[in-house]
Amino acid sequence: MSKKKSEGAMNSSSRASEAPQDTSRYNTSYIDYLTAEGLKKNASDKKERTREEREADEGIRQSGRLRRIWHGVRLIWGKRPQLSFALYAIVFTLVTATAVVFLQASMYTEPQYDDPDAVDDTTKILNSVAGRVTQFISQIWLEQKYQALLNFIVLGVIYLALILLMNRFWIPTAIFGSVITAFSVANYFKVQLRSEPIILADLNFVAGGNSTEIMSFIPEDGMGLVKTATTGLIWFACICFALQILDRRGPLIPVTWRPSRFVSFKNITLVLTRILAAALTCVLVFSFTWNLGTTNSWSYRFAQSFGDSPEMWNALGDASNNGPALTFLRLAHAKVMDEPEGYSEETMREIAERYSTEASTINASRANNLTDSTVIMVLSETFSDPLRVPGISFDIDPMPNIRQLKEVTTSGLMLSPGYGGGTANIEYQALTGLNLSNFDASLSVPYQQLVPSQTNPYAFNQIWNDAYGEDASIAFHPFNKNMYFRGTNYSRFNFSKFMTIDSDPPIEHQDVIGSAWYISDESSYQNVLDELNSDAHESPQFIQLVTMQNHMPYNDFYEDNEFKNVDTSSLGDEERVSVETYVKGISITDQVTTEFLNQLNQINEPITVIFYGDHLPGIYSTAAENPDNAVVLHETDYFIWSNQASTSNSTKLAAESSAFTSSNYFMSSAAEHMNAKVSPYLAMLSRLHQEIPAMSRAVTQSEDNEEDDAVTYLDAYGNLMDPDNLSENAQRLLEDYRLVQYDMTVGRNYLAETNFTTVPAS
Repeated sequence: MSKKKSEGAMNSSSRASEAPQDTSRYNTSYIDYLTAEGLKKNASDKKERTREEREADEGIRQSGRLRRIWHGVRLIWGKRPQLSFALYAIVFTLVTATAVVFLQASMYTEPQYDDPDAVDDTTKILNSVAGRVTQFISQIWLEQKYQALLNFIVLGVIYLALILLMNRFWIPTAIFGSVITAFSVANYFKVQLRSEPIILADLNFVAGGNSTEIMSFIPEDGMGLVKTATTGLIWFACICFALQILDRRGPLIPVTWRPSRFVSFKNITLVLTRILAAALTCVLVFSFTWNLGTTNSWSYRFAQSFGDSPEMWNALGDASNNGPALTFLRLAHAKVMDEPEGYSEETMREIAERYSTEASTINASRANNLTDSTVIMVLSETFSDPLRVPGISFDIDPMPNIRQLKEVTTSGLMLSPGYGGGTANIEYQALTGLNLSNFDASLSVPYQQLVPSQTNPYAFNQIWNDAYGEDASIAFHPFNKNMYFRGTNYSRFNFSKFMTIDSDPPIEHQDVIGSAWYISDESSYQNVLDELNSDAHESPQFIQLVTMQNHMPYNDFYEDNEFKNVDTSSLGDEERVSVETYVKGISITDQVTTEFLNQLNQINEPITVIFYGDHLPGIYSTAAENPDNAVVLHETDYFIWSNQASTSNSTKLAAESSAFTSSNYFMSSAAEHMNAKVSPYLAMLSRLHQEIPAMSRAVTQSEDNEEDDAVTYLDAYGNLMDPDNLSENAQRLLEDYRLVQYDMTVGRNYLAETNFTTVPAS
């Protein structure tokens, strides 16, 4: 038993000894396994950490590199130059001087010579654009005339005001240079096309949404100048903006608006200095501009001390002699009229009574009323007989039909205040009976400077409104309604409708001829005929039509232009093309106007047409060189015609009362032609027409350049009348006319309380 116990103990001991040995082997293998796996994981982790560390290190290196680059940029940026005030002064002087040269150059064009070889080189140089600009500047030391210096000072102050307002130098320089360049280019084209410089009223034209239409007026050969100027402006602006960035000076007067730094004696002083400097220069510019056109004002006397010689009645001459900048500023503050001596309510009532008596006398022998008939007033764009222009001749008559018509109906020549432009002014006179010669010379375009601000301006269409209601007058214009603010002005004149290409609805007929830009006269007439034949037309109307077919430019639009082969004029190539194109347009107008009148004859209602050309086109450069042709270049054709249904059909007034006129007399002449009763206002115009058959702002000028030349009067034979030698009756009528015009425009409108504009009813 003890042996068995001993064997059992040994077996137990043996199993016990074997067990630890097996576990040790197992643990060793497991540890090795774990160690191997751990090493693998550690190696993987280490590799991962090494990649992250490398990326972190690379990021640190990149960040450090960027910091070094940024530090370098800041270092360089901080060391950029602070340009000196001396440099600013040099640039300021150069830019202002260049502005004077650009503006003055825009007043001239290179002369064309019939025989260049016959003109010596010195004459060519002196007459060139460069030569004339040089003369304008050199007269400072050659003739002691300082207009160029005056322009430099005025433009410099405007430039300085812009700098002080923005408290920067280069950005205002870019703005000033760009505006001057654009102004110069626009002025150049307006002078060439209309013989007028840019005036403030033209900006109203742009503001009315007509910028696209303005571009259409630029001739094809002028697009090169536009492109060159545009390219130059872009480069100039880019350079100025770059210099503004590179110039470390920044604000010219260093001020801060931060609350923490604002309240310091130095900063407040600088702020007040900046405000005061900007305010003073702006006040100076405003005061100078406001008073420049006023005789004996401080700016007027200052300008005269530099040789400024205002020609308020002749904007082209004023701009050529004194500089376009002075002319623009002089006309910026338009004065409508000076109050005539003796103006009062009592005076105006006396005038109303006086011409009431005149009207009664006239009406005693007249059987008809104006409102018995439809009256169509046709302003035919630039219509005039080209054969009257010296140096123009064709083997074919361009207007045989209207020439023949003028032989058998009331007709003659109209003295126009415009050449090459001014349509709205002639139209204004025709619709209102007022004349621009009575206004202050600074009032250039009543449609833009006067009518929009009037409360209830008078126009002759209101005669039909009073008789038949507010729908009795309508206007047509085959162009945009905002042209010359017509949309606004016709509304103020109480036209019930104004039909244009952009009205609602637009005019229906909008055909053009060939490659011409503007709607044909045939289409314009058809729009009127549609109105006359419509069911809405139940009573006589007043219809206003302003055509566009013959508007400039004249770029050889017509394919079959027979006038090219029969032109016997001695003209340069450029002038010849324009004249031949224009004459073809006149020939078309002659034909379609005759057709229009024939169709009016088919209407069994009395209709009277007042047809007139507004001004000559500005294409007669050869004739315009001779000042003796001034009156001829301001005379257009007109006629007053009545259809077969009218009692005044075939009426032709005597030449003494119709051969020469101005557009302010059209309605009084139409009343006489129609044997129609008149208002006191029309009676006054009738009597004035007898004494002064035609009147206008100056179209001629004496060598002395006297202000008396601000008006042009023609007698019944077309001869010039001396304003100082008028009859007593003519002088009294003129005084009454000025009083009436003042009262109806800027006066107290005393006449509105009388029967002055009342026409006897049907």
